Amino acid sequence: MARVLTGIQSSGKPHLGNILGAIQPAIELSKNPAHDSFFFIADLHTLTTLKEGPKRQENTYAVAAAWLAFGFDTKQNTFYKQSDLPQVCELAWILNCFTPYPMLANAHSFKDKSNKLSDVNAGLFTYPVLMAADILLYDADIIPVGKDQIQHLEIARDIAQTFNNTYGETFVLPQVKLEQSVMTVPGIDGQKMSKSYQNYIDIFVEEKELLKRVKSIVTDTIPLEAPKQPDTCTVFKLYSLVAEPNQVADMRQKYEAGGYGYGHAKQALFEVLWTKYSEERERYTYFMQNKTEIDRELKSGAEKAWAVGSKVLNRVREKVGY
Repeated sequence: MARVLTGIQSSGKPHLGNILGAIQPAIELSKNPAHDSFFFIADLHTLTTLKEGPKRQENTYAVAAAWLAFGFDTKQNTFYKQSDLPQVCELAWILNCFTPYPMLANAHSFKDKSNKLSDVNAGLFTYPVLMAADILLYDADIIPVGKDQIQHLEIARDIAQTFNNTYGETFVLPQVKLEQSVMTVPGIDGQKMSKSYQNYIDIFVEEKELLKRVKSIVTDTIPLEAPKQPDTCTVFKLYSLVAEPNQVADMRQKYEAGGYGYGHAKQALFEVLWTKYSEERERYTYFMQNKTEIDRELKSGAEKAWAVGSKVLNRVREKVGY
């Protein structure tokens, strides 16, 4: 049985991009009886940028509620909070001692901010090593990632291989699983949907708020009566990710025929988002109002992850002489 592992930071409530690009594909993978899935909330990683404890705690609940709302089976799989497993920090330190400086200096997570080094803390610099520990601690075989995370997985493999070359076979070398169908989900401004850009769509909000957000999607100024190019329109791109194929084909035809405005397209997108995720929205609200249930799920998952992680860490400690 292949072990699938994925994590999502507790940097805020998951938005449509997170759901389409990470949560739903990962949950589909977890439904495969040949997979043993470990899903975790990467709350330790958020400390590199988010310093407010209460906000982190609320974000953690929001992320957990989203996973549960979309039907992740916590009985058959393992669902936990990163900070509940202190073994990951010990392993990260050990792996740090096998990670060359140039490897981290070339990591995107560092290079993207290296033009202002005063804003770079040590946690950000060694971020890929903690990510490697997240993966290697559980003998994970398959890691579903977006294309922006491929480099970090390669770093994890390189570190693991270096350790294996030094001490003999110790770590499983993880394989990347790149989702081809949903590579980049556009935000309301056409850029990649991101909390940092403030261009995201939150599907868990009330009806009026969701409609207002959809209506704010940036479009060009082509008049209603003129034909339009669907493949360059953010509204159509988002619609094509959430609507049924026949609905997408119908909208494409309307765009190309003319007499169909962006206001019509935005209304159609809103209606799909509101109806498609109605059950998930209801379950999300329930869990956020009953956080003790989230605590119970995460505690149970941490106990299962602890059993696996302890075995791997003991194997590593023995190799290095601890």
